[in-house]
Amino acid sequence: MTGRFIRTAVALYLAAALAVGYPGLAQAQAQQTTPPQAQTTPPQTQTPAAQQTPAVLPYPNLRSGPDYSKGRQWFPNIFAPYFSINVPPPDLTNTPAIYSLIHDGKLELTLQDAIALALQNNLDIRVARYTPWFGETDVLRAQGGGIPSGTFVLGSGGGGTFDPVIGATASIADNTTPVNNPFISGTGTGTNSLIALKSHQTQLNIAYSQELHTGTSFSFGLDNTRSSSSSSANFFNPSVSSQLFASIQQPLLRGFGIVPVTRFIIETRNTLKQDNLVFEEQVINSVTQVQNQYWQFVFARQNVDVQKAALATSQKLYEDNKRQLEIGTLAPLDVLTAESEIATDNQLVIQAQTNLLQQQTLLLQLITKNLLDPAFQDVEVIPTTPIEELAAVPSIALPDAVKEAWANRPELKVQQLQLANDNVEIKATRSELLPALTLSANYQSSGLGGISTLKSSTPLTFIPNLNAPVLDANGNPVLTTGGTAEFIGVGNTFNTTTTTVPGGVGDAYSAIFQNQFPSYSASLNLSLPLRNRSAQADHARALLNERQYQTIYQQEKNTIVVGVRNALIAIQQDAAQVVATEKATQLAQQTLDDEQKKYSLGASTSYNVILRSRDLTAAKGNGLLAKANLQIALVNFNLAMGRTLTTNNITIADARHRAIDLEAQQPLIPGTIGGHLTGEDVFGLGLHK
Repeated sequence: MTGRFIRTAVALYLAAALAVGYPGLAQAQAQQTTPPQAQTTPPQTQTPAAQQTPAVLPYPNLRSGPDYSKGRQWFPNIFAPYFSINVPPPDLTNTPAIYSLIHDGKLELTLQDAIALALQNNLDIRVARYTPWFGETDVLRAQGGGIPSGTFVLGSGGGGTFDPVIGATASIADNTTPVNNPFISGTGTGTNSLIALKSHQTQLNIAYSQELHTGTSFSFGLDNTRSSSSSSANFFNPSVSSQLFASIQQPLLRGFGIVPVTRFIIETRNTLKQDNLVFEEQVINSVTQVQNQYWQFVFARQNVDVQKAALATSQKLYEDNKRQLEIGTLAPLDVLTAESEIATDNQLVIQAQTNLLQQQTLLLQLITKNLLDPAFQDVEVIPTTPIEELAAVPSIALPDAVKEAWANRPELKVQQLQLANDNVEIKATRSELLPALTLSANYQSSGLGGISTLKSSTPLTFIPNLNAPVLDANGNPVLTTGGTAEFIGVGNTFNTTTTTVPGGVGDAYSAIFQNQFPSYSASLNLSLPLRNRSAQADHARALLNERQYQTIYQQEKNTIVVGVRNALIAIQQDAAQVVATEKATQLAQQTLDDEQKKYSLGASTSYNVILRSRDLTAAKGNGLLAKANLQIALVNFNLAMGRTLTTNNITIADARHRAIDLEAQQPLIPGTIGGHLTGEDVFGLGLHK
């Protein structure tokens, strides 16, 4: 049975892993319906190296891992909650996927592969993953009634013993005490010496207590005491005394309702959503960083080719000048000038190669966990996603772009959740302003049982009681036949018998459950603080916090507006720069060609040719830089719009559970309708209007 259950659980786990472990594999600008084999560089821009690159690496499930908000479950192992939660050590080794891309000392890398490797290995993402886990421990703590770690608490409300508590007490006592008054103690008089009173007592008590989310606290239990003593005055000896009790308390003013009691549960759930959004922000920033670094690396690599081409041109000019010097048609100064240009271009090549190595190191840092891995010591990274001639420039009006950014940016959702927590604090501290009025009720049922001893005496002989004569109906003494008075007889000698009646806990429980000896009580307790200054200060602080975050919320919205506007401006400027540099490159190429023709005809100098060659090199470098800047501007535009994840088909989903808000009402946020933005997923639950 157990084996079949384990096999079934493993099968379900593998099915779930296959379902959630492979989200989108599409290219950054591709549609989600693109077939898997087409999810690399578009065919018209593919290079031979890119065509040989295997399929894009799958994205990992970024939310995989344990759920620390659940804790260790008590079923089926009731002892599990008393052991520590298992926290696995971090995996600091590179994922095998990166080694599959290395062939003959070369790491062929598409842009999507770089993103996938960053999602798998980027240490910034790994560090940020712990933030939601910390939040889950706070949720677990709050669900048990504790105060979340690091929480600044206003007032004394919130929390409780939401985790049930079972208490048990077992004790045994044996006492021997000297008796000063044997008549009161029931020991009787025996000798003139001190009499010892011996007693023995055994207790076994059990109780259960808990507090509900409504603020209602209750407890019930059963107390049992077995006692015996050397006193003859006890009716039962030994005796069993049992009491069944139950009590309940309910606040009617301060602390009344669900929000004041469960404030920490509500706030930690909102904070956990904030932590998930912070983690999402880190993923977005890391993906943006690796995209920007990829394009900088592509520029650095192609810039090396540009500088080498310039060096080759200078080398050819030097060789031509040297031949003309040998035949006597050119002055030595022209050869020296060409040789100097070779040295300059060679230095520029070295600088470009050095920059390439630096950019490669920065890129590897973003996609690996261990830079000292021997596999990367002599590896050459080859980017296989080329820079497009002119990337598609988005066309969107600023108001529409801002509205979309407001709906998507996680920073704004973090502020909304903070306002939700501030609203909970306001309600909780408002409850603390009220007097404390508590209704209490108690019930107790008692029972007593034990072994009792009954004594009976039968008279054997009688003697007359001279104080009790027998009288007739008229009140005259009745005489015997001898003329003497008759008296009532009393026993003179007796036959005494002792009977022991068994009993014990059964008799005590029978009396309890038959409610033979009940006790009832109820009370209403009022505590009225006359000035209530602490509660007023807490409530005022909660209101100030909300007002401050409403201002911060508007400040964040304005920051997003500025970011979106700057991103649109950067795209327009960089697109215009690409067009301008293309024209400049064409002009520089034609100018160099004309100058070389003039030089071959003797109408120009080698110095002029060198100047035109430098102009062409600079124009080509500027063109590459402009294209790279345009790609980076598009990446930053997606960041400003909150499109980074959707554009790259990255899904950050947590299918383990969905937190439920105990307080549905949300704060009224300035500039919104009902506290929500149109088309906005306020709490990241996938609920859009």
